[in-house]
Formats: sequence, C-alpha cells, structure tokens
Amino acid sequence: MQVTKVESVTKTKFRVEIDMEFAFVLYKGELKRFGIVEEAEITEEAYEKIRNEVVLKRAKLRALHLLTDMARTEKELKEKLRLSQYPEDIIEAAMDYVRSFGYLNDEQYAKNYVESRKDSKSRKELHAALVNKGVSSEWIESAFEAGYGEEGEREAIRKLIVKRRVNPLYATEKEMYKLYGYLARKGFYYEQIRKVIEEMCGNA
Repeated sequence: MQVTKVESVTKTKFRVEIDMEFAFVLYKGELKRFGIVEEAEITEEAYEKIRNEVVLKRAKLRALHLLTDMARTEKELKEKLRLSQYPEDIIEAAMDYVRSFGYLNDEQYAKNYVESRKDSKSRKELHAALVNKGVSSEWIESAFEAGYGEEGEREAIRKLIVKRRVNPLYATEKEMYKLYGYLARKGFYYEQIRKVIEEMCGNA
C-alpha cells in the first residue's frame, strides 16, 4: 500500500489518499507518528491501526459530542460526520456505537419534537420538518398519535392568533384576511382556523 496524496484541509489537518483512494483525515502530529508522507509505503497493520485506534475513536467521540450538544436524527448526525470527512464505514461504526447507548433514536426524537412544538406549529409544518430531518413516516405518524390530536391543532392556532395580537371580535376585514393568510401559510386548514375564531369570538 502506498500513500499517494497528502492534502492540507486546514493548517493542522490533512486528507490522506492511499492507493489513489481517500483513506482518512489525520492531524499533523499523527502524520509524523505514523510516517505518512507522499509516496511512502504503509503496511496493512499500520493502516488498520490508524483506522481503529485513531480515526474510529475520534469519530465515536465526535458523534457523542454532537449528540450531547443537541438532539439529532440519524440523518443529521450522519451529515455532520460526513462534513468532518470520516470514511463511510467509520461513520456507520460510530453511529452503531452511539445507538448502543440509546443516544440515537428517531422515534423518540420525533415524539419530543412534536411535543415541544405542537402549540406553535401545524401538523403540516411539523411533518415537513421531520421528513427533512430524515425521520420515517412511520415514526412521524406515531409521534402525532402520541401527542398531537385535533385539540393540539386548535390550541396552536389560538396561541398564534394571540401572538399576532389580533382580536377576531374587533379586527377589520383586512386584518382578518391577513390573519387567515398567515395561518394558512403555517399549514392550518381554513375550516380549522374558522372554528377557532368562532370559539374565540363566542367566548369573548
């Protein structure tokens, strides 16, 4: 095996190619430690040692740090690790590692996401956001069943109307037109909005 390219990523990090293929990213001190220079030969043993004792270890710690920093879906974590230029099999191994502790759970993530935002966002908004985060339709529907019923939609609409400081009982036609438009863009349906406004006017 031959080191065919050592390319600077930052002042301290370098992208290493072995036999014309991307192998891993190492720090300057690690290059020196393992004798990684262009055109140098590298043994299979040294190659595996770097992957398992340096790169994989770092990927596991990076994955843990990212999940400690904030909750993430599997897709989000994978994208973050890819940005750090870890090989795909190292990324999968790091994800298996954090999964084993229960730190990576898209089902629970979806439930927490819906629960924390159901009072301010429509089902449509929440669904779109979770799909974008890579959560499966099965887990999204499960999250809605667990914590977002029809009453959740109505409560979200009520809170948004209050937040907009619009009193439906005294609002002008223009103000109501803008309110309906705003709530529709948030993903709420006309019939839902109309019922909440009628309730608010009836309770005033």
